[in-house]
Amino acid sequence: MAKCEEGYLCDVCGGDVEDLTDSDLYLRYVIGMVDPETLHTSRERHIRCNPVLAQFIVDEGFLPVAVEGDFDKRTLDPASVRERESLVTRGWLRLREVAGQELSIIDYPLPEVRARLERREL
Repeated sequence: MAKCEEGYLCDVCGGDVEDLTDSDLYLRYVIGMVDPETLHTSRERHIRCNPVLAQFIVDEGFLPVAVEGDFDKRTLDPASVRERESLVTRGWLRLREVAGQELSIIDYPLPEVRARLERREL
C-alpha cells in the first residue's frame, strides 16, 4: 500500500489517527506549536496519546484527561494553566470547526497564530 493510502499512524499506540479532530499534530499546528514548514515531517499521535497536552482541553465534548507527576496541570501556576486551557481548548474547537470544510491548510490555525505567521512572512 502506498504511504499516502496508509493514513497517519500514532507514534505512541500505533493506531490509525483517522479524524482531524483526534490529531495531536494538527492540534499543535492550530495553536502554533508546529511550524507549517515542518508539518509534513512531524510525527503524529492521537490527542489522548499526548496526555500532557490533552489535559488542557476543557470542554463538555471532551472527556477530561488527568496527568500524574511533574506535568500535572494541578501542580502548575493557576494563571498559566488558565491561559493554556484557553489556548488548547480553542485549538481543539477549531479542529472540530475546520473538519470536513474545504479550507486551505494555511487557514486552520487560530487567528492569532495566522497573524503571527503572516508577520513572519513579511
